[in-house]
Amino acid sequence: MLPSTLRRLVFTAALAPLALGLAACSKGEDAGTGSLSGAPIANIAAPAGKSWAEVTATTPEGGYQIGNPQAPIKVLEFGALSCSHCAEYSEKSSAEMRDKFVNSGRVSYELRLVMNNALDIPAALLTTCSAPEAVVPLAEQFWAWQTTMFDNLKNAGDAKMQAVGALPADQKFGALAQLAGMDQFFAARGVSADQGKACLADTAKAEKLVKATDTILKDYQVEGTPTFYVNGKKVDLNTWELMKAELERLGSR
Repeated sequence: MLPSTLRRLVFTAALAPLALGLAACSKGEDAGTGSLSGAPIANIAAPAGKSWAEVTATTPEGGYQIGNPQAPIKVLEFGALSCSHCAEYSEKSSAEMRDKFVNSGRVSYELRLVMNNALDIPAALLTTCSAPEAVVPLAEQFWAWQTTMFDNLKNAGDAKMQAVGALPADQKFGALAQLAGMDQFFAARGVSADQGKACLADTAKAEKLVKATDTILKDYQVEGTPTFYVNGKKVDLNTWELMKAELERLGSR
């Protein structure tokens, strides 16, 4: 979806219908890079009293990173919370990426959220509503719950979706979150009702998220989600099996 279309959907027109939840979610080609290789890298010790997965940071580009900030292998994911292929990738990758690769100190993982459609806005506002270190775990949990969100919206029906779209901008995302069940999902994970309501009413942050997506699409050639970069190079690795093999080829073995 083009950024201008997304901005119009979010700020001036009715919210996108449920089908748009997968509009820019692309499984892509299952092709390896082939050119990346390296000798085995020894494990790197984490700071005393911590695992590397507990070391988190925000990046200047607006991402959320876990792991050794000086890791020799850096994985960057551009993902959308409404994307079913992102959810599938997360289901297969999250535990092993964290426990085997990130905790070795050899690999860091950074997530940058992409706004594929109007559903991604309240999801991102709530995912980033609390502490930065909660973002990656909340994103993983949201992807695991994602099918429930789509069921909730399907059961709500088009009329209620259109009614949400007619609301003022500062009410729109809160109403959509409630219709989708996002408010209850995040409340069960430490984002209080008042805190979530305030975050969902933050239209300045919502617009910032959309503008950041504009930049991502232009600067990183992101044509669908998930899209991955490894050590600054875009790679066509859209399955965990291929990504895992690539990390091992690079030396995390």
